[in-house]
Amino acid sequence: MSTAPLIGSVIIGQSGGPSAVINASAYGVIKTALDDPNITKVYGARHGIKGVLADQLMIMDEEDPAELERLLYTPSSALGSCRYKIADPDVDDTDYKRILEIFQKYNVRYFFYNGGNDSMDTCNKISKYMKRVGYDCRVMGVPKTIDNDLAGTDHCPGFASAAKYIATSFMEVSRDCHVYDTGVITIVECMGRHAGWLTAAAALAGLAGDGPDLIYLPERDFDMDAFIADVKRIYAQKKNCIVAVSEGVHYADGTFVSEAKVSGTDGFGHAQLGGLAARLADVVKAATGAKVRPIELSLLQRCAAHCASGTDIAEAFMAGKTAVEAALAGETDKMVGFHCTRDENGYKCEPKLFDLSLVANTEQKVPLSWINEAGNGVTQDFIDYCLPLIQGETGMVKENGLPRFVQLKMVFAE
Repeated sequence: MSTAPLIGSVIIGQSGGPSAVINASAYGVIKTALDDPNITKVYGARHGIKGVLADQLMIMDEEDPAELERLLYTPSSALGSCRYKIADPDVDDTDYKRILEIFQKYNVRYFFYNGGNDSMDTCNKISKYMKRVGYDCRVMGVPKTIDNDLAGTDHCPGFASAAKYIATSFMEVSRDCHVYDTGVITIVECMGRHAGWLTAAAALAGLAGDGPDLIYLPERDFDMDAFIADVKRIYAQKKNCIVAVSEGVHYADGTFVSEAKVSGTDGFGHAQLGGLAARLADVVKAATGAKVRPIELSLLQRCAAHCASGTDIAEAFMAGKTAVEAALAGETDKMVGFHCTRDENGYKCEPKLFDLSLVANTEQKVPLSWINEAGNGVTQDFIDYCLPLIQGETGMVKENGLPRFVQLKMVFAE
């Protein structure tokens, strides 16, 4: 690790699906970089790595500091995101040559990429290439994923706010479902292709007595007959049944239960799921004759900044800030993650660096020991893990009764 001061500019890019706090991480990078004398310029890549390739770089130095601070409470990706998978440089180095050209043009010596699994893979590839060609550039990954599936770190920025929204929504839906004296079965589909962290978060609503009766995660094979039996049993007992199910639940042979899996793939080849709640509702209605209501939370889970966790916002900012400080100190090819303790002294979170090569394209799933024996709920261990993460409220400012989100000037470099 080189500790010599490295004078040059910064590029920060965002990639993948956004979250309620991804901009808080970007703000952590931008503010810390703007405040450091070794940083000559701070650029924001428009639409992630595609913006670098297209030479579309926003000059963050031109933005009003007070406006930039609104990034803390603005959802989605303010710089613009993308889903673009760069090739292995040994197979095709075209993109890498272009990235190097842009880095040289703007004297970029620090590159920060704010995203999930595939973004960390992009970071890792760029870092290795720059080292191979002898260009001194420190590359750091800043984690983002509501799916909470990045390996190594205790949790990921974005997950807690989505979890808080999901738990809150289940509490609200539960009250609505119990209004009438007629029975109803409600099936709520949550995001999560291979990891069930978000769906499991529905269990937090149970702390107030408004949680789902059944929870199904993709970590366990889905059995349709067992599912129907579970729903029938709960409905017979309560004349009401609320189900939380992950979009990625699959049968024992690995095929997704969702009918919509044929709708296509994203830029990384991942199946685009959805429509599961409607499919299961049809099956349950045919099996029970009851009134069944399907609900798909969809994008609402990742953009609900009004329900963001104060803890999540603070930790997201810390991740971005730590990435810059570590790079300035000589670190490269790392991702900022979290090391956390939960004990009699409460909850404590500290930043920790992880090698990108260990993080890229590796998924961290809900431990099987945190899923109940029947496979239709989670244990207290998950509640103890997740509850500290959703504490605290957003500092969002409102105008005319509505959220005031950041409005960037978007002055582009030439």
